[in-house]
Amino acid sequence: MENALATTGAGGVPAPAAAAPAKFANPLTQIGGIMKNPAVKRSLPMIFIVGLVLSAALAWMALATPPQRVLFPQLPDSDKQAVVDALTAAKIDSSVDDSGGITVAEDDYHRARILLAGQDLPKAAPGGYAILDQLPMGVSRAVEGERLRQARETELAKSIGEIESVADARVHLAMPESSVFVRDNAQPSASVIVRLEPGRSLTQAQVRSIVNLVASSVPGMKPDQVTIIDQMGALLSKPSDGSDASTLSDERIDYQRRIEDKYRAQLNTLLTPLLGAGNFSAEIQADVDLDESQATRESYDKQGVVRAEQGNWQGNTPGEATPGGIPGALSNTAPAASTLATATPGPAGATVQPGTAPGATPPVKTSENFNRAYDLGKEVSVTRAAPGSIRRLSVAVLLREAEGGKPRTPAEIQQINDLVKAAVGFNQQRQDTVTVISRKFSPDAVAGDVARPWYDADWVPMAARNGTALIIALLVLFMGVRPMVKAMNEKRKADAAAETARIAAQEAAAQAALAGPAEAAEPEPVSMEMLESARSYDDRVGLVRGFTRDNPARAALAVRDMIQSDAKQ
Repeated sequence: MENALATTGAGGVPAPAAAAPAKFANPLTQIGGIMKNPAVKRSLPMIFIVGLVLSAALAWMALATPPQRVLFPQLPDSDKQAVVDALTAAKIDSSVDDSGGITVAEDDYHRARILLAGQDLPKAAPGGYAILDQLPMGVSRAVEGERLRQARETELAKSIGEIESVADARVHLAMPESSVFVRDNAQPSASVIVRLEPGRSLTQAQVRSIVNLVASSVPGMKPDQVTIIDQMGALLSKPSDGSDASTLSDERIDYQRRIEDKYRAQLNTLLTPLLGAGNFSAEIQADVDLDESQATRESYDKQGVVRAEQGNWQGNTPGEATPGGIPGALSNTAPAASTLATATPGPAGATVQPGTAPGATPPVKTSENFNRAYDLGKEVSVTRAAPGSIRRLSVAVLLREAEGGKPRTPAEIQQINDLVKAAVGFNQQRQDTVTVISRKFSPDAVAGDVARPWYDADWVPMAARNGTALIIALLVLFMGVRPMVKAMNEKRKADAAAETARIAAQEAAAQAALAGPAEAAEPEPVSMEMLESARSYDDRVGLVRGFTRDNPARAALAVRDMIQSDAKQ
């Protein structure tokens, strides 16, 4: 009945709808009402300090945590537990990442590795040829061969893992059984799988190094029998067709690059003091003759030289009588004694035959028979042209003009051109070209050449972490701890004053009740001016006692007001 009457106004007019429940009121109004609560007001400083401390803790955890580094990427669970226990005993913080690897702070990485190595951890991976020490007595030759192969695989995997960009590696060797029959002999082969660091790759030179390392470690293995793949399944080693054309091509390209880098370094050394770093750009194209040629030439002397001569000749003197008569008579008579006659010089250039006296008429040669042997001159010349000579050199230098500055004159550009020619050894016969121009650089290129800013230095993150931690500590001290201590001191002083006033009022009331009206009127009344003019704390306490004795009602009201004000705070 009362509810029905409540919904009907005077004259039967319906009353407006009741107000919405309190739970549907404005949230801001509710929060404001909660904040006006005296208990909430008293706890606000504590809430603020707790929130500030939590914020500081979160900021410290986010900024003070050093970068983590993987200590061991893949380990069995037993070794993980042993490693974690050893690090914990040494007070080195460690954690396990999502991939299952154990990580430590970068500052503690080397100390942790040394500590674990001293404790012979991890123990799951035996050390290569140490496997052979675990062989029991009486094993078969086949088991020994397998253990030896496993030891080689482990040692090769460790060696490959030492290469930069390689996280770890696994090696599989295929070692066929040796046979006495030549047709049954097979060559050994190897397969290598490498797991690279994130974002890293192997160069062709590194791949060839791994191939040669594996091939040289196994007797009878050729480099073309080694296959290398990465963790993505990509084939890194190129199959060989029996020729080293690809290797030679890479070596020639590397040689040409070294030649160009040499000339570029000479230009940088020459132009940097003159123009300044970043004020020029130089590029060099060297056409290097990498072909090796060899020529052999033989030549002979057409005239020749007489080495030996053998033979005879016949002739008679003009006017000499021809011998005749009966053989054996006068022909066997000894010749007459010879007489010395003065030699008559013959004509110039005349040839004297052997056995002819000087000045005498030479005999006339009637016949001759000689055998002569000649030696022909021989010259052998071998010419070998080594590769590496430069056929042609092209140099281009771009000079930077300052923004708003005066352009370089042709004379200055010509001087720089002459310097560049002298630096690279310009040769007109080789048809070398040197081009030097002066232009303004692009703003993007100039921005890219700016020195590394200070905030990208390595010491900035550490200084930022330490500075942030110091600032947070100071904020907590000055904005949290100091106001709270100050408020507690003020509250303690107010409580002490209130307690003193209450005790004084109680004592004054007791004295007034005991002394009676006559004695209460005798002391001089205490006024507010006397309280304010008191010099010491004891004088003020005595005056408060006198004031409460004279005005107990007012003192009681003052004490009540002080207690209520403290309760509100």
